[in-house]
Amino acid sequence: MFDKPEIAGVSATQDSRWQALIDRDHNFDGQFYYAVRTTGVYCRPSCAARLAKPENVSFYKTPKEAERAGFRPCKRCRPREPTLSGQHAAKVAEICRYIEAAPEIASLEEMAGRAGLSPSHFHRLFKVVTGLTPRAYANADRAKRVRDALVRSGATVTDAIYGAGFNSSGRFYETSNEMLGMTPTAYRDGGENIEICFAIGESSLGPILVARSEKGVCAILMGDDPGVLVRDLQDRFPRARLLGGDKGFEKLVAKVIGFVEAPQLGLDLPLDIRGTAFQQRVWQALREIPVGSTASYTEIAKRIGAPKSVRAVAGACAANPIAVAIPCHRVVRTDGALSGYRWGVARKRALLDRETPKKNP
Repeated sequence: MFDKPEIAGVSATQDSRWQALIDRDHNFDGQFYYAVRTTGVYCRPSCAARLAKPENVSFYKTPKEAERAGFRPCKRCRPREPTLSGQHAAKVAEICRYIEAAPEIASLEEMAGRAGLSPSHFHRLFKVVTGLTPRAYANADRAKRVRDALVRSGATVTDAIYGAGFNSSGRFYETSNEMLGMTPTAYRDGGENIEICFAIGESSLGPILVARSEKGVCAILMGDDPGVLVRDLQDRFPRARLLGGDKGFEKLVAKVIGFVEAPQLGLDLPLDIRGTAFQQRVWQALREIPVGSTASYTEIAKRIGAPKSVRAVAGACAANPIAVAIPCHRVVRTDGALSGYRWGVARKRALLDRETPKKNP
């Protein structure tokens, strides 16, 4: 009666998706569908129907595939209709576009009214979907507008401040250092007049560049070619004064290299972290992963209160400019496999191998 399924039901319990059915996990809704041969029905992973016997279950990527195999949609979970989480995400996305287009930050009540929800429900929902409160998202958007305006040719600092929705320059300057990592004028000028010391050391994983501003370490870059690392630093701070580190600075580089070679030594450095509000939340979560441990992108998304933002978490890991001190190498796929790493998967594997305690024979 039914076509051959994507994965035979007899091996359903061996498939990682089977656990999602047991947990009725909403996070997997839309990622796959399961069908039950004894009922001829297919469902979402979160369907509240009684769990079928594994030998009767098969998995499909889309409703169309399940229907082509002869199954009909469940009337209880309605797998062909948008998920509740999908509807919520669409509402939040609409408000995000509204925030980005508004000249000033709207009140929570106004945002909630546009979404057709109560303020408390909207606030909670917005944070679940984006990982940020509506106010934090609006502030991050304003910060991005300021950064974009400051690097645009001809834009003055005053134009950038008011164009981003700040109704007074005083309120902006209260948070400008945190927002930009330097004064607005220096940011506009590509870091002009900012001094950044750097030096390159050699490790068993290749050259490592370490750079530090007044606030702390602002870059740890790894690669195969020292010249490429220096150009990368120059691209980040095109008008900063890049100074070769002295003997004291070389001790800092030695400390970083020592950690790469022997992670158990630990690495505690003052950092100058520059990124969006979301990126900083992710990077802080990475710093909380102990040496010798790993976490999946999904786990990090849940830890920062944004379980739907797995791809954004992966993007924040890829954008991390401070290798090993912000240990994005400790983030792996859900199945434990190594995914992409900015400085090469081989380096990621080597770092993890060095951090994994050796078992006694």
